[in-house]
Amino acid sequence: MIVTEMKPVDEILGMIEGEKGVFILCCGGCPEGYKSGGLSKGKDLAEAVGAKGVTVTGVAEIEFLCNKALAGVKLNRSREALRGADSILVVSCGVGVQAVGNVADFPVHPAMNTVSMGGRQGLWPGEERCHQCGDCLLDRTGGLCPITTCSKSLVNGTCGGTKEEHCEVDPKRPCGWLKIYQRLAALGRAECLKALNAPRDHRKYDFPDARRSTVLWALEVAAEETEEAVEASRGTDT
Repeated sequence: MIVTEMKPVDEILGMIEGEKGVFILCCGGCPEGYKSGGLSKGKDLAEAVGAKGVTVTGVAEIEFLCNKALAGVKLNRSREALRGADSILVVSCGVGVQAVGNVADFPVHPAMNTVSMGGRQGLWPGEERCHQCGDCLLDRTGGLCPITTCSKSLVNGTCGGTKEEHCEVDPKRPCGWLKIYQRLAALGRAECLKALNAPRDHRKYDFPDARRSTVLWALEVAAEETEEAVEASRGTDT
């Protein structure tokens, strides 16, 4: 399970400043299970955003936003509500935000931060990856994570090591920041690149002590220990 927490409302309002309408999309997977998100939280967010004069064109929940096929089909059913929106405000982990950005021709804003699980990860069927940095930047990078898309995990780019649109670290890998620029340009938001992102606060990568005593943490540890025991028994059998 990926652990998430809502961003402060003021930060969310800053993301959608100047927009007339937003569509709120919630993940019914990990955030619902952890009780940090889900449809009820999405409706609460809609009230807070609406109170500031922004029209919420709709609120919807998709079971697992990390599944792009499912997200694409269900978003198509909300196309009427999407017509009145300038962007999609996504209540999910960073994987879900990126998945929505990859299937919807809309700017996406993360309403949540993804909290470190101390190296433990949820599973998803696509190419999107979340580094659990605790301070999601996807609003400023076109829904593409710079930490996982860029080989050097740069939060500001590009560097001087791009050759023929590929990375010097891995010549077979497209430059992550070029992909970010192309996405932002296609969305008409290339001006986002003018803002300098602050250096990462690596303290946010550590799993908070308060959460290490929760039932969900204990379940994650137990699942990992069970998996290790199964692998060990397989090695013994051979």
